[in-house]
Amino acid sequence: MYAVIKTGGKQYKVAAGDEIFVEKLEGEAGDSITFDTVLAVADDNGIKAGADLKATVTGEIVKQGKNKKVVVLKYKAKKGYRRKNGHRQPYTRVRITAVNA
Repeated sequence: MYAVIKTGGKQYKVAAGDEIFVEKLEGEAGDSITFDTVLAVADDNGIKAGADLKATVTGEIVKQGKNKKVVVLKYKAKKGYRRKNGHRQPYTRVRITAVNA
Protein backbone atom coordinates (compact mmCIF):
# COMPACT_ATOMS: atom_id res chain seq x y z
CA MET A 1 0.00 0.00 0.00
CA TYR A 2 1.29 3.45 -0.86
CA ALA A 3 -0.02 7.00 -0.88
CA VAL A 4 0.73 10.28 -2.64
CA ILE A 5 0.91 13.19 -0.20
CA LYS A 6 1.43 16.91 -0.66
CA THR A 7 3.56 18.96 1.70
CA GLY A 8 5.76 22.00 1.23
CA GLY A 9 4.44 22.56 -2.31
CA LYS A 10 5.72 19.17 -3.48
CA GLN A 11 4.20 15.72 -3.91
CA TYR A 12 5.73 12.54 -2.47
CA LYS A 13 4.94 8.87 -3.06
CA VAL A 14 5.25 7.18 0.36
CA ALA A 15 4.71 3.79 1.95
CA ALA A 16 5.08 2.57 5.53
CA GLY A 17 8.76 2.48 6.52
CA ASP A 18 9.95 5.08 3.98
CA GLU A 19 12.10 8.06 4.99
CA ILE A 20 11.63 11.28 3.06
CA PHE A 21 13.16 14.75 3.12
CA VAL A 22 10.50 17.49 3.13
CA GLU A 23 10.51 21.25 3.55
CA LYS A 24 11.01 22.26 7.18
CA LEU A 25 8.12 21.35 9.50
CA GLU A 26 7.41 22.44 13.06
CA GLY A 27 8.46 19.96 15.75
CA GLU A 28 11.42 18.19 17.27
CA ALA A 29 13.00 14.80 16.60
CA GLY A 30 10.73 12.03 17.86
CA ASP A 31 7.49 14.00 17.44
CA SER A 32 4.60 12.43 15.55
CA ILE A 33 3.18 14.23 12.51
CA THR A 34 0.05 13.67 10.40
CA PHE A 35 -0.26 14.56 6.72
CA ASP A 36 -3.90 15.32 5.90
CA THR A 37 -3.43 16.32 2.25
CA VAL A 38 -3.47 12.86 0.68
CA LEU A 39 -3.98 12.99 -3.08
CA ALA A 40 -4.19 9.26 -3.84
CA VAL A 41 -4.04 5.88 -2.12
CA ALA A 42 -3.19 2.60 -3.84
CA ASP A 43 -3.76 -0.88 -2.43
CA ASP A 44 -4.60 -4.35 -3.71
CA ASN A 45 -8.02 -3.13 -4.94
CA GLY A 46 -6.55 -0.33 -7.09
CA ILE A 47 -6.00 3.40 -6.85
CA LYS A 48 -8.39 5.76 -5.10
CA ALA A 49 -8.08 9.48 -5.68
CA GLY A 50 -10.19 12.60 -5.51
CA ALA A 51 -11.47 15.31 -3.22
CA ASP A 52 -13.72 12.94 -1.24
CA LEU A 53 -10.78 10.70 -0.22
CA LYS A 54 -10.68 10.38 3.59
CA ALA A 55 -7.13 9.22 4.23
CA THR A 56 -4.20 10.32 6.37
CA VAL A 57 -0.54 9.45 6.57
CA THR A 58 1.28 9.44 9.90
CA GLY A 59 4.99 9.77 10.41
CA GLU A 60 7.70 10.50 12.92
CA ILE A 61 10.24 13.30 12.68
CA VAL A 62 13.71 11.77 12.56
CA LYS A 63 15.87 14.86 12.17
CA GLN A 64 15.79 18.60 11.52
CA GLY A 65 18.69 19.91 9.47
CA LYS A 66 20.04 21.37 6.26
CA ASN A 67 20.66 19.78 2.87
CA LYS A 68 23.96 19.82 1.03
CA LYS A 69 25.15 23.23 -0.03
CA VAL A 70 24.06 24.31 -3.49
CA VAL A 71 26.77 26.42 -5.13
CA VAL A 72 26.14 28.81 -8.02
CA LEU A 73 29.21 29.94 -9.94
CA LYS A 74 29.39 32.79 -12.44
CA TYR A 75 32.47 33.24 -14.60
CA LYS A 76 33.39 35.38 -17.60
CA ALA A 77 36.49 34.36 -19.49
CA LYS A 78 39.36 36.89 -19.80
CA LYS A 79 37.50 39.51 -17.73
CA GLY A 80 38.54 38.60 -14.19
CA TYR A 81 34.88 38.22 -13.18
CA ARG A 82 34.05 35.40 -10.74
CA ARG A 83 31.15 35.10 -8.30
CA LYS A 84 30.26 32.28 -5.94
CA ASN A 85 26.97 32.03 -4.05
CA GLY A 86 25.81 29.26 -1.74
CA HIS A 87 22.54 28.21 -0.17
CA ARG A 88 21.46 25.52 2.30
CA GLN A 89 17.75 24.73 2.37
CA PRO A 90 16.32 23.70 5.76
CA TYR A 91 14.60 20.31 5.70
CA THR A 92 12.92 17.78 7.95
CA ARG A 93 13.59 14.05 7.66
CA VAL A 94 10.37 12.08 8.26
CA ARG A 95 9.91 8.31 8.68
CA ILE A 96 6.46 7.20 7.51
CA THR A 97 4.83 4.91 10.09
CA ALA A 98 1.37 4.22 8.63
CA VAL A 99 -0.94 4.92 5.70
CA ASN A 100 -4.51 5.15 7.00
CA ALA A 101 -7.04 4.76 4.19
